[in-house]
Amino acid sequence: MQSYNRMMARQRKWMFYLLALFVLGWGFTPWKTIFLGLLLGSVLSFYNLWTMQRKIHKLGKHSAKKPNTKERKPALGTLSRLATGALAAVVALQFEEYFHLISVVLGLMTAYFVIFIDYLFNKSTQ
Repeated sequence: MQSYNRMMARQRKWMFYLLALFVLGWGFTPWKTIFLGLLLGSVLSFYNLWTMQRKIHKLGKHSAKKPNTKERKPALGTLSRLATGALAAVVALQFEEYFHLISVVLGLMTAYFVIFIDYLFNKSTQ
């Protein structure tokens, strides 16, 4: 459990670094809509990462204790993650002058890139 907590903290830290990088890109480059789209998608992706990690932690605790037939197994929240993607698309389409749609979609995938890269860098230490 300790290594899982360290992994979660590492992934959140890298997401904060990416968010800071996108804010700097929005503030100091001429590509405002692209970086604002990346920022919108990444913020919602960070929210998805946080909720997914929290729900996986609950599922792990549920699996580790004695089985109880009356207690429901916690869900992983697939529908809520899809809803945040739909929210990002609606916001990007509603405010096209501020957000680049493809950048929003790429921003939504940043958490999965962070998870994958974190796995590649830390698979030898496990």
